[in-house]
Amino acid sequence: MPHEAAPADLRPLTSLRFLAAMWVALFAFWPNLDVASLGLPTMPGLVGKGYLGVELFFVLSGFILCHVYLAAHGEKRFSYKDFLWARVARVYPLHIATLIGVGVLGLGATMAGMAIDSNVLSWSSLPANIFMVHAWGLAPEAGWNHPSWSISAEWFAYLCFPAFAFVAWKLRHRPVAAVIGAIVFMTALYAGFERLAGFPLTEATIRWGALRIVPCFAYGCALYLLFRRAPLPRAGLLAAGLAVLIIIAASWQVSDAIIVALSGGLILSLASLSNARAGLLASKPAVYLGEISYSVYMVVVPWKLLAVNLAAKLTDAPDKQLQLFVWLAIMAGLPIVAAVSYHLVEYPARKALRGWRTRRSAAKKPAQPAQQLA
Repeated sequence: MPHEAAPADLRPLTSLRFLAAMWVALFAFWPNLDVASLGLPTMPGLVGKGYLGVELFFVLSGFILCHVYLAAHGEKRFSYKDFLWARVARVYPLHIATLIGVGVLGLGATMAGMAIDSNVLSWSSLPANIFMVHAWGLAPEAGWNHPSWSISAEWFAYLCFPAFAFVAWKLRHRPVAAVIGAIVFMTALYAGFERLAGFPLTEATIRWGALRIVPCFAYGCALYLLFRRAPLPRAGLLAAGLAVLIIIAASWQVSDAIIVALSGGLILSLASLSNARAGLLASKPAVYLGEISYSVYMVVVPWKLLAVNLAAKLTDAPDKQLQLFVWLAIMAGLPIVAAVSYHLVEYPARKALRGWRTRRSAAKKPAQPAQQLA
């Protein structure tokens, strides 16, 4: 079992999810900032590496799912059906809601004469999007709510979780070897894929997104084995140092494998930091932002379609290049829109689906015989 100081809820990791989501959002919205008027580079190194926020999510996913389910799997208490249903309840309602939202906004923008990417309404890709297999090479092109490719990749990892858990459980007494092996595997896969495909695996979405999650998810599982043995000493100082190193490495365009490896170290350090000593990262506002981080990530495209097009039309911005204060207002509005989607769609739908599953399971249990009175 994990060390005694480990709480069931690792609040600093929940807060970290919001930072990862905003890193991706910054990467997505930066091209709409009029950088020329500000004398800023077209795409600063740290912003340009924003796609690695998805890798951070993938490593976190492996770590957290092992934290919740690994012992049950190893001790034969794991229900695959219940696990998959919990995952569906977690990701699917918002996935469908944002897909519909993008469709409505895309049709509306087209009817209003606004320019949108031609592949947003990719009808041939719709079935793969509905069944969350559009990152498995089954969608002809990227379309609809494009960031949801990573949800398709997550779904692939969920389906394969018993295999990840089987390997992790076998290596539970050799956590250092597991972490080293995961890093070597990740580095080799990144190098080999780029040589064969001609582009980095960390930039793959529709065609190879299901493969992209594999090394990160495995790395997260391996890191959990290290965490369950004992917390890292001086975790707060170590986490701060790793955060600075990640910022420097991303700014200097260091290889993606190194940044992902450092991100894993940050996850391990924050997990080792008790909630009582995590300060701001364990505060209610930070944890709340982490709870809505999935909504933040999933509403990036619909919010961008709506807000950027509307702002460009109102301010007569050429090529949708927005002035700084307008751009900042849109960025500040993203968590607000995400909070609305969380409370209207994500949370109530998840609660309803899990409640339905619980009631159905309870109904299937045989009735207990009444105790005989003495």
